[in-house]
Amino acid sequence: MAAAAASEHTPLDSLDPLDLPEGHPFGPHNLPYGVFSHAGEGPRVGVRLGDHVLDAGAVGTALGSPHGSLLARPSLNPLLAAGRTTWSDVRRAVTEWVTVPAHRDVVRAHLHPLTSVTLHLPFDVADYVDFYASEHHATNLGRLFRPDEAALKPNWKHLPVGYHGRAGTVVVSGTDVVRPSGQRKGPSDPAPVFGPSVRLDIETEVGYVVGVPSAQGTSVPLSSYRDHVFGLCLLNDWSARDIQNWETVPLGPHLGKSFATSISAWITPLEALDAARVPAPERSVPLLPYLDDADPALDPAGYDLRITVSLNGHTISEPPFSGMYWTGAQMLAHMTVNGASLRTGDLYGSGTISGAEENERGSLIEMTWNGQRPLELPDGKRGFLEDGDEVTLSAWAPGPNGVRVGLGDVTGRVVGHV
Repeated sequence: MAAAAASEHTPLDSLDPLDLPEGHPFGPHNLPYGVFSHAGEGPRVGVRLGDHVLDAGAVGTALGSPHGSLLARPSLNPLLAAGRTTWSDVRRAVTEWVTVPAHRDVVRAHLHPLTSVTLHLPFDVADYVDFYASEHHATNLGRLFRPDEAALKPNWKHLPVGYHGRAGTVVVSGTDVVRPSGQRKGPSDPAPVFGPSVRLDIETEVGYVVGVPSAQGTSVPLSSYRDHVFGLCLLNDWSARDIQNWETVPLGPHLGKSFATSISAWITPLEALDAARVPAPERSVPLLPYLDDADPALDPAGYDLRITVSLNGHTISEPPFSGMYWTGAQMLAHMTVNGASLRTGDLYGSGTISGAEENERGSLIEMTWNGQRPLELPDGKRGFLEDGDEVTLSAWAPGPNGVRVGLGDVTGRVVGHV
């Protein structure tokens, strides 16, 4: 599904788009991948450079690169499936294209301003799994809904809790989100009613994009995380809390979650985030061997991502990803330990990211304490989302030599209802 023409940042006031300001978050140290179309031509792979999109396939072909045909595709899936060695080779080649002076004329001819292109869903989503990996978020919801019990369920620190979502409703940033309808029943209602959700929420998450598949009946160990996961993106798992609350007795989320999940148009390769890796938090409960990441030889698989959540242009939260209890490697290992296979284009989400402080909560249900403490915004109070509200997630990570690595924004606007 295509979104409107992209405009995440104001275009550079520069005669040459290759002359980026020092430290630009989308400089040659970053180079995230997406899919774009321009001037009536079909979708193809693009690489973001500053506030421009590089037609990667066209440049590769013009320079005689063996990667030209792989990048001249309408989806990232062929690149995702190509594997870790090819991922590194392609990244090395693209870095050379945009930094070696001899290639400037060719590269400049195939750069398009972000404001002139349409960005598309960057890969065909095969399966979607959403986890619940933030201890602060899980604790907040436990206190909200089970005030007389322990905030965390007994299994929470033994395994990454998750559920299987709906791949077909993953949409690219900029796609409007239609308010879902369904059954809901308040505590004082004598019977359930049907209608549009009145407690529409967001979930600030990070998505992991799987490239290399695995065979059914096998599992993926922690040590193979980087062999299968291509990169990360920001993800907003829209949630109808009233529908979800009524239907999740006793099973998991269904209609309250399946109507829309928004992801960034840009997938940041893991290699671009090497400087942002952080160790997982100290854990108080011993882990079973398949989840035990204490071995220093393992990739820590945690990332220092600085996320900002804005509602109608007003910052409402800054959740820290560095404090997540479960890592992407552990989620992948748990997702496959029963023999479930991976497919190219699988997407799995971290679950809502929340920190210890009130200004670090990643969902409105936490920020407003289930609507009891509405946010005071310049355009009015908000307990949950109203029609016309627009939510944007943005983020950056520490990069090499002190520069920032930008992640693509995720924006969605609430419209009407089913």
